[in-house]
Parts: sequence; structure tokens; C-alpha cells
Amino acid sequence: MTETVLARFQVETPEQMHDLGLKIAKNLRKGDLVLLSGQMGAGKTTLSRGVGEGLKVLGTVSSPTFVIARTHKTREGEAPLVHVDAYRLTSPAELDDLDIDFENSIVLVEWGRGFTEGIVDSFLDVEIIRSSNPLEEMREVSIIGVGERWLGVTF
Repeated sequence: MTETVLARFQVETPEQMHDLGLKIAKNLRKGDLVLLSGQMGAGKTTLSRGVGEGLKVLGTVSSPTFVIARTHKTREGEAPLVHVDAYRLTSPAELDDLDIDFENSIVLVEWGRGFTEGIVDSFLDVEIIRSSNPLEEMREVSIIGVGERWLGVTF
């Protein structure tokens, strides 16, 4: 599979992380899979809220840690956003057991690396790295397109 770094961003505030989610949402369509990785507190859920707002989902996107997956319908009847937190999953089979309609949804998986391989041919891999300085809020966000779907897409 082809991997291409589509963009890198320096993010200094939660508002900027949210705005990056809005920007990502503009490029998403039915059948897309987005993986979010980064340590606890990196901003994955804040980014997810921005994606949800950009997709015009009903209600607020919040961390689905305890329910594992939450489906958000959109105001305009477009593809729903399925927000998954794979942190507590132990195998790809457990993700498969959630019976997510990957083909007709936009699926965003926090902690998804290693759980989604083989599900789709193309996906976005968004990596958030926090500064090692605990007094800094700086994050570096890399958006990597995997597969042909993301060739030529810009952020």
C-alpha cells in the first residue's frame, strides 16, 4: 500500500486542534476510515469533535471510551460518523465484533493502529505527538494517506 505524508501541522491550542478536525472533515466521504493515534491527552477527542462539527453531526462528539463505539447521524442525512475508541480492545476480532458498516459510514478510530488492517484498502492515519516539555501545549500532527484514495488530497 502507498503511504504519503499529506500534511504536518504545529498545533498550540485546543481550538487549533478543533479547527484541524474541521479541515479534515472537508475531505471525508462515505467509506472513509480515519485512525487517530497519540498518547493520552494528545487531543484525539478534541480533533474528533472538530471532525464531527465539520460533518454536521447531531449532538456532541465525545470520547466513546465506555461504550467503545458511538454512531452520530448527520443533520443533512449524509453518511453517519462512527466514532470508536479502541483503547480497551485487545484484538482486531473485537473491532470486527462491533459490526460497523465501514462501507456506508465515515469511521474514526482512536487508538486504531493494529486493529483495522485489512478492513479497507485506503485510510488516513493521523498521528498526534505532544511536546516532551510538560509546560508546553505544542503538538505535531502528521496526516498520512494510506492507499490510492488519498493520492492528491491536500489539507
